[in-house]
Amino acid sequence: MHIRTHIPLLEEILSPRATVIGAQYEAYKNHVCRVLHFCFAFHQCEGDDEAKLVTAACFHDLGMWPGDVIDYLEPSIRLAQEYLKERCLESWIPEITQMIDLHHRFRKAPASANPLVEVFREGDWVDATMGLRRFGLTRGQVKEVQVVFPNLGFHSNLIRITRKEFWKRPLNPLPMMKW
Repeated sequence: MHIRTHIPLLEEILSPRATVIGAQYEAYKNHVCRVLHFCFAFHQCEGDDEAKLVTAACFHDLGMWPGDVIDYLEPSIRLAQEYLKERCLESWIPEITQMIDLHHRFRKAPASANPLVEVFREGDWVDATMGLRRFGLTRGQVKEVQVVFPNLGFHSNLIRITRKEFWKRPLNPLPMMKW
């Protein structure tokens, strides 16, 4: 697996948001990098595929900040849509929106979804489960990516936020998860 430690579009999108993310910036950036590398392992990018995956990856959990909220899908989608409109990439909005909205879906993306939606869903699940779900990747491939982009407490932060949110909504503590 070819691992890239510098992805210019990722830097362009995330760097200006470092202050909003705060202390979790490096942890989130590494999560984004891990997800992307798993996606790249699943899919040979053509045309705009890589830019779309990078864009979705950068924004997919971004609505979590500020405020440490676990119901972050809609805020993340809004941020991505604003970004795409600013860059005159409105034609990407439906696909990026699906990628973000369905990335925590337990089952495969619907057949009607854009092809990158399932690639992105699987890439995020590999990282979210810390490699327990691998969708055909080997343990070695997952470990190789994890070594280059260490967790730095990203998953611990998610658990902390989930605990906090549980008291607010005990009947739906993980509103971002979908069947």
